[in-house]
Amino acid sequence: MAIAAFMGVSLAAASGFRVFLPPFLMSLSVRSGLVDIELIGTQFEFFTSTPAIIILGIAMMAEFAAYYVPLIDNLLDTLATPAAVIAGIGMTAISLEGSDPIIQWAIAIVAGGGMSATIQTATVAARGISSTFTLGVANPVVATGENIASVALALIALLFPILAILFTILVALLLVRRNLSKEPEKVNISHS
Repeated sequence: MAIAAFMGVSLAAASGFRVFLPPFLMSLSVRSGLVDIELIGTQFEFFTSTPAIIILGIAMMAEFAAYYVPLIDNLLDTLATPAAVIAGIGMTAISLEGSDPIIQWAIAIVAGGGMSATIQTATVAARGISSTFTLGVANPVVATGENIASVALALIALLFPILAILFTILVALLLVRRNLSKEPEKVNISHS
């Protein structure tokens, strides 16, 4: 169960970078037998169906392309934030299918949803900084980095879950550390 949780939480983190890529790769991996998760007769049986794979593939390509369009990328962040959390919960729940439902959903909601929210929040902040300081000119560079991170983390999660969870924890700790180390702005009020 630990390996399944590591895979799920790492896929959740990858969903924080791109919402549709991890579910697409996971559905292909489960359907092909690369990842051994039995979904037949479960609430997630549809996940490896041909229509689901086609829809996830189209959504993944559209999402990748949309992040290269100025203004659309910032609008997409608004929609992607709740979607990333839902995808993170889903990836973790699917990876834990067959375990005790209370444990499955507790880990999925807390660890999966929390990890995808943490990563997604950081990507929104990075794009906001890029949009502010470069007027969006550097946003394609940010998008490319996110695309690479999502692909790499999702593939590592599916093939090497223990390595993926270590990397995921490291990334999350670095993001939290960066946010905690920022000093709040001091407001100077001068009295005349």
